Amino acid sequence: MKNILSLVFILFTRFHCFCQDTVSIAQFGYEPGSRQNVVPFVAKAIELCKTKAHTVLVFPKGRYDFWPQYCAQKEYYESNTDVIPFRICPVLIEKAKSLTIDCSGSDFIFHGRMQPFTIDSSNDVHIKNVNIDWDIPMTAQAQVITVANDYIDLKINALESPYSIEDDKLVFTGEEWKSRFWDAMEFDKDSKLIVTQTGDVCLGDGWGNYIATELEKGLVRFTFPFKRKPAVGNYLVLRHSARDHAGTFIQNSKNVTIENFRMYQNAGLGILSQYSENLVFKNVNCIPNNAKNRVFAGHDDGLHFSNCKGKILIDSCSFAGLMDDPINVHGTSVLITKKVTSNMLKCKFVHGQSFGFKWAEPTDEVGFIENESMSTVGQGKVASFKKLSAFEFEISFINNIPDIITAGDALENLTWTPEVIIRNSYFGSNRARGILISTPGEVLIEKNIFESSGSAILIPGDANGWYESGAVKNVTIRNNIFNDPCLTSLYQFCEGIISIDPEIPKPQRDKPFHSNIRIEHNTFHAFDYPVLYAKSTEGLIFSNNIIQRSKRYAPFHYRKYMITLEGCKKVQVLKNQLVGNVLGKNILLKNTPVAEIHKDKMLQITVSN
Repeated sequence: MKNILSLVFILFTRFHCFCQDTVSIAQFGYEPGSRQNVVPFVAKAIELCKTKAHTVLVFPKGRYDFWPQYCAQKEYYESNTDVIPFRICPVLIEKAKSLTIDCSGSDFIFHGRMQPFTIDSSNDVHIKNVNIDWDIPMTAQAQVITVANDYIDLKINALESPYSIEDDKLVFTGEEWKSRFWDAMEFDKDSKLIVTQTGDVCLGDGWGNYIATELEKGLVRFTFPFKRKPAVGNYLVLRHSARDHAGTFIQNSKNVTIENFRMYQNAGLGILSQYSENLVFKNVNCIPNNAKNRVFAGHDDGLHFSNCKGKILIDSCSFAGLMDDPINVHGTSVLITKKVTSNMLKCKFVHGQSFGFKWAEPTDEVGFIENESMSTVGQGKVASFKKLSAFEFEISFINNIPDIITAGDALENLTWTPEVIIRNSYFGSNRARGILISTPGEVLIEKNIFESSGSAILIPGDANGWYESGAVKNVTIRNNIFNDPCLTSLYQFCEGIISIDPEIPKPQRDKPFHSNIRIEHNTFHAFDYPVLYAKSTEGLIFSNNIIQRSKRYAPFHYRKYMITLEGCKKVQVLKNQLVGNVLGKNILLKNTPVAEIHKDKMLQITVSN
């Protein structure tokens, strides 16, 4: 029987391969390395692939240049991205089925502001084996050459990052774009980590009043009495330009796999997935291009998920030098502006970069959120959705809306919420945090290494600020290593190495927002006090973890407790091991009765409130 099954498998595999059609970009006459615009060749190849079944489009290994000419221009409302009239799409995969693009380890080099890959309304798409970069990136860097009382001198690679001085300010000029420098991040010259306690303030307050002077080509002086000065030899990542194109945009698609995919740079978020289902990301690396001596990678986030469903798998990925969070998974809350009838609401998008979506469809399940407590007071099934403008819509439900819900409250689409697995990945020194997760679907975060500049993991949730919805219901964080670069700088919501921090105007202790979060068998190399902060959480377990004191950095965090519990219920702190002179050895309870926490009697952790 075993031999028969093996024979069947071999025959099936050969038949499947035989049924695949292979199309090569070479058959259209393109020569890698020629620097000729490959865009029209790619468009023809994709159209041919769409006429076949189970097609593999092959790019023989080499350099491929993508120029704006002949690119598709598409109107897209992209989550957490600046709104512009259209996106420039050099590789547009639209209404495709069973398509694999194998780039054979090629370098895809893009020119100008554009969106390298766009996957729209497609199923069973697989993209693999590619390096994405720009000759002139949308981020720049400089090395600190001189530091004086009232000026610093910066060495800039003017070939990679052309610039000019306009009105005494540094302005970068690219291929059909220019943008003014507006912020900086300091990276250590040796470790390539963001310098501790610098975050977004590496030049101190008021530095925007600097005066730029070119001393010679590639050497620029910033004259200003900087309140904080970077160290000589360190690198400043000079942030400029807008967030207007994703590196890859996936919309209204299903069963998409991205594999062996390096993004050295992009014009916004790395890979943005919205309203898509069943996504796999394996060996996706958002990292600096070391061959070009860079410390920066993407312009913003690495992998960003907005209103997706099904299963998301992130496996064996790496993130370093990003200018925002490596992974962010969330929904989009919307504000209720009017209760039109007993079963109809008028709503609007609030986030200035997240609007214009078809937010719901008939039969979607929606949660009704009372604004001040952030409590979900009921659920409804959508009967109709009518878009009034890019900002407003009307939505009706099969049954009546809860009486307590009124203008000022919010909605959350519960249908478009995914299950997530993040494993075997590395979160290096990036601006802000490591993983942001806010979905009620089952979440597993395991066997990762964190060296995040801010909090390693943030579990947020709100319908008041960012309007990125999502109370978590089932999260497991296990077998991870949190190294001491974690929480070396403070950004928003960085209350602990793991920060559970929903924005709730008036929390209700008897109705916690988050629930069932298990943090088990992890190792924390903590140099400071706060390891865990949790607000409005029920069923929190912190067990079998090792907390080992590191003395690599000086403590500075304003929280002086190892664990802080605020408005929590049914918390267990058990079987943890403290190694070395761990700071604090204490738990702070705020609006949390002592009876709600169960901890080891033997382990000397004090509890105060």
